[in-house]
Amino acid sequence: DDKDLDLNEIEKNTSEFSRRLLQKFINKDYYERDVYHDLMPFKVKEILLIANLYDAYSIEKEGRFTEHILGEYHKLNLTSMPRITGISNPDDALELMKKKHFDLIILMMGSDKKVPFELTKKIKQNFPYRAVYLLLNNDFDVAFLENNKLSTSDFDKVFVWNGDSKIFFAMVKLLEDKTNIENDMKVGVVQAILLVEDSTKYYSRFLPTLYNIVLEQTQRLIEDVSSDELYKVLKLRARPKILLATTYEEAISVFDEYKEIITCVISDARFPKNGKLYPNAGFEFVEYVRKYSEGLPVLIQSSDSENMKKAFELNAIFINKNSESLLQDLKGFVTYHLGFGYFVFRTQEGRQLAVARTMKEFEAQLKQIPDETITYHAIKNHFSLWMMARGEIEIARITKPYKVTDFKNPAEIRNFLLKVIQKYKVEKERGRIVNFDEDALLEESNIISLCSGALGGKGRGLAFVNTLIYNFNFSDIVPGINIRTPKTSIIGTDEFDFFINRNKLKQVIKSETDYNITRRKFVDGELSYDLVKRLKIFLKHITKPIAIRSSSLLEDSLGQPFAGVFETYLLPNNHPDIDVRLQQMMTAIKLVFASVFSPQARTYFEAINYKIEDEKMALVIQEVVGNQFAQYFYPHISGTAQSHNYYPIGHMKPEEGFAVIAIGLGQYVVEGEKTFRFSPKYPKIEVCSLKDTIKNSQTEFYSINMERKNPDLMEGEGASLSRLDLSDAENHGTLKHCASVYDADSERIDAGIDKPGPRIINFANILKYEYIPLAKTVDVLLGIIKEAFGSPVEIEFAVDLNKSYKNQPSFYLLQIKPLVGSETDYNIDESKIDKSKILLFSEKSMGNGKIDEISDVIYVDPTKFDNSKTLEMTMEIEKLNAKMLALHQKYLLIGPGRWGSRDRFIGIPVVWSQISNAKAIVELSMKDFPLDASLGSHFFHNVTSMGVGYFSVQYYSDTELIRWDILEKQEEIERTEYFRHVRFNEGLTVIMDGKKRLSMVLIGK
Repeated sequence: DDKDLDLNEIEKNTSEFSRRLLQKFINKDYYERDVYHDLMPFKVKEILLIANLYDAYSIEKEGRFTEHILGEYHKLNLTSMPRITGISNPDDALELMKKKHFDLIILMMGSDKKVPFELTKKIKQNFPYRAVYLLLNNDFDVAFLENNKLSTSDFDKVFVWNGDSKIFFAMVKLLEDKTNIENDMKVGVVQAILLVEDSTKYYSRFLPTLYNIVLEQTQRLIEDVSSDELYKVLKLRARPKILLATTYEEAISVFDEYKEIITCVISDARFPKNGKLYPNAGFEFVEYVRKYSEGLPVLIQSSDSENMKKAFELNAIFINKNSESLLQDLKGFVTYHLGFGYFVFRTQEGRQLAVARTMKEFEAQLKQIPDETITYHAIKNHFSLWMMARGEIEIARITKPYKVTDFKNPAEIRNFLLKVIQKYKVEKERGRIVNFDEDALLEESNIISLCSGALGGKGRGLAFVNTLIYNFNFSDIVPGINIRTPKTSIIGTDEFDFFINRNKLKQVIKSETDYNITRRKFVDGELSYDLVKRLKIFLKHITKPIAIRSSSLLEDSLGQPFAGVFETYLLPNNHPDIDVRLQQMMTAIKLVFASVFSPQARTYFEAINYKIEDEKMALVIQEVVGNQFAQYFYPHISGTAQSHNYYPIGHMKPEEGFAVIAIGLGQYVVEGEKTFRFSPKYPKIEVCSLKDTIKNSQTEFYSINMERKNPDLMEGEGASLSRLDLSDAENHGTLKHCASVYDADSERIDAGIDKPGPRIINFANILKYEYIPLAKTVDVLLGIIKEAFGSPVEIEFAVDLNKSYKNQPSFYLLQIKPLVGSETDYNIDESKIDKSKILLFSEKSMGNGKIDEISDVIYVDPTKFDNSKTLEMTMEIEKLNAKMLALHQKYLLIGPGRWGSRDRFIGIPVVWSQISNAKAIVELSMKDFPLDASLGSHFFHNVTSMGVGYFSVQYYSDTELIRWDILEKQEEIERTEYFRHVRFNEGLTVIMDGKKRLSMVLIGK
């Protein structure tokens, strides 16, 4: 129940309400951890995680934190597990540390890179002996540290997350091993693995793998213990320790100290010696090791294959760091033969009756084993102990207090256990990602994982949304509407890797230049047997159309989000033959995989300096929101909303956000068509004039054509779609609450469609007269998700006005993505600007900071502009952009109308890849050509996420300007039919004040 959150305060302080609601959500997962008897001298019991709330959530969900981290923690120790306190405010963290002891402090690097460095100095000043780790989000953060030469000496260690939460387990264990090893050597026989590696990226990959091997060893030890194994497990104190050294001197010191217990060495070839990176440090260290032991197993790993010979000369194994099987090779080297025990059902005499390897098998066996076996295990408390060992904490908590004498007979014990397991299973899966199981029900309240691997940016966002929605009672906050998510499944990135390797597509990717041939070869490939089998079962549970959406590692992620670069396919899913539907789905999956290597994607990756081979693709499979009307399927409303409004009007504030909605499928909105824009805070205020509202009113919409039962997906994303006229929607009865009528006599727009006259899509019944609380729903969700991400966000949604569930209409949250590039800390003091140096001035701009790498301007010649020739202009700018890309030169792009519009008559209909090397973009109006800003579209999202300056200049403004006279005098590099490319020899400087939304382009550096 969320009523204790003082809902009366929502209107007054949405941000504070959102923060408290999310903190409650974080606490729910992090504070409900049992701490058991501690067998070892030092255990990390209390961890302080300092991160924005979305990062904290991502750690939990992306790697299935409870399953993979704490579950593994139980399996290894069966004793104690750390409690994690998540906090987002640095000052609150320092206050908390004064009141409570934490064994480990983890600072996560978010969008503000300075915070962890400033905070750790304060921590070390006040708490010098506390272990402080820095956790980087991904390899981009590693590059950021290196490029900015930021010292990490204040941190005890730096790690990279990269979406795998097992790094947390490794971080904790590494600290424990370092602290415990002296004691454990004295207590008994213990072994150690020495890893010598200075690269944050690589040891963050190696350590989870090594600890996984150690985990497997402990599991097999447990299996080998006889009859009363669950009690004997508690006596297993020793396990191999892992020691990490990052320099030559540290490696020598560690080896000298612990050489008696080191069982193998894994060493990089190149790492620091005497304070400098030394290419032969690894070989010299191994030579030192060999003086002590000729036979000690040693593995040398290096990116330089020529080091193989040196390794062999030292009787060491060699693996190449660039090898795709690096971790498998590492696993093969460090081979252990121990593992976790299964539950063995026995008679009172100890005779084995059955073995349960999984919870599913345990539940099945529990239904049929004899009464005497139930009694035998209950007396010994085996059930709760086994549950605890497996990380099934809640079940163990409930069952442990009960004794056999609390029940009348064994049948009661059996029924009690089965009920607890079933109830917990339902609760556990609510708002979570559930591994595929033939018996698992596909519900809105959970997400089915059809294949292992990372979820990708979009998948992670959806998982977060799902957890939010199904763990809070939103009806207390926004009554009168259901807030839901569509039925969703996710295919993890492992299938993408498998598909590429199995079908030998790497060479195709490298050498094939014809994208159509690439697509065909992908379609001809085969998916894994397990996935195909699961897809068929999935299709038996889905009767509505389905969407196959991309979810790459970068897409919609917090560090480098982008949108619309990859493909999405909508399938009618109504062919009578399930095998045909299965084939359609598989083709769509393969085509989304292929879209990673499209020309558009390649251009994007080149623009952000990202290796395309590092990108991996997960997929999201969603039931499409909507209903069937005649032969067409679509929702009443689709839309996007952003928590930051870059172009507010009147008394609206940027942080209050805005929303854009339309009738029909969401493609119409994200492609930048004619939509209706409103403020979630002030939905009754008209954003546009009467004239503009009529002119920009939606006239068409997208739907899925259900008569195309077997669409040819090779035609592209629109193969199953139909573009319909508004009159079709009126015939379907879907305009009732969405449209109004323009009365020419009174020059007014009247809500509803009872009168004859032009239909205007302004959603007046919904926004002005609150037929449903759409604006409030959007406002509340934007506030909560923005707080969770720690940055501005965009959401996509759909609305079904039909009153079905709870006799209420439903709002479906489809996806969330971060918006970057909205910082507001750069200040422009206009009084200090030399007016003669101003080339361009805009009062409605987006971006923040200073750009001084531009000397070139490519602009549409105003005297040549013709809005009927914008397709030709698109081709010209694409060629000019390609030339600039080849020269690695950024440029300023200027043109009339709306960049990225799908309506070629209101702007130049480019896609992002066609102007990807522009570092600043200007939209301008002309005397007879008004400007409608590019908001709510994939194009606009990519501009914001790339940190590209984005300005509008109005023709009739008294203050905004472009100095055409100066532009015309510059050195002309190239002229096309419609464009001029000129160069300023003295260079240009772009300055952007995000808070005031002012921007200038100044001549000179």
